[in-house]
Amino acid sequence: MTSELIWRFGVFLTLFALFAGLEALVPRRARNLPRGRRWPTNLAMTVLNSVALRGLAVVAPLLAIGAALDAQAQGWGLLNRVGWPDWLELVLAILILDLAIWAQHLVTHKVPLFWRFHRVHHADRDMDVTTGFRFHPVEILASMGLKIGMVYAWGPSALAVLVFEILLSGTALFNHANLALPGWLDRALRLVLVTPDMHRVHHSVQRAEHDSNYGFALSLWDRLFRTYVPEPKAGHETMIVGLEWQDERPARLGWALWLPFRR
Repeated sequence: MTSELIWRFGVFLTLFALFAGLEALVPRRARNLPRGRRWPTNLAMTVLNSVALRGLAVVAPLLAIGAALDAQAQGWGLLNRVGWPDWLELVLAILILDLAIWAQHLVTHKVPLFWRFHRVHHADRDMDVTTGFRFHPVEILASMGLKIGMVYAWGPSALAVLVFEILLSGTALFNHANLALPGWLDRALRLVLVTPDMHRVHHSVQRAEHDSNYGFALSLWDRLFRTYVPEPKAGHETMIVGLEWQDERPARLGWALWLPFRR
């Protein structure tokens, strides 16, 4: 478990530094608020979410990777009952878990109670690399609960879960980055992965647009389930990102944490 934390933290810091540097060099959009106003809140949420997950580990010490080890030891889950090659089980595990996260994301938009917590993420008026980990702790705990359940049901290996967690974290940083990719590269990448331009549509203030492009890592689910919107109507440079609170309140930590409980 210690090596898993080191791997995840190392990859996270490396990718964060990479995408933060790139978006500073080639930004896609002008910022509404300076980094100094928003980043302390978004980074504080990362710390709070890490503490919340460590707290969950006290009462449910298995979490996702531990659950995979336990499921394998107990012989639980479909993939622990078949003799398929390791590479095939790895691919299937990533597809299954990514589809589950896509479905969870859709549900957080459709069910009012879940939307109350998920709108903390959408309230950010600028979309950059820190938006990728701006989530309410309650939503993070619920997402981990879903992953634990999926791991026990399907039985992926601990390695597959680790690879998926790194993929999910890495792509969340990438597709939230305020990064201007060449058009040809964006079109090529989004055949497989969710790109910043693709995901920015999802952060539009327009309801029809933020109820689209639910993918975090793989782009195929939105195409398959017809929730894919290629471009915002207002264009990437002039579209409005965020929700109805187009002021400095979303950049305040206390306001953001209390947002789900406001009427």
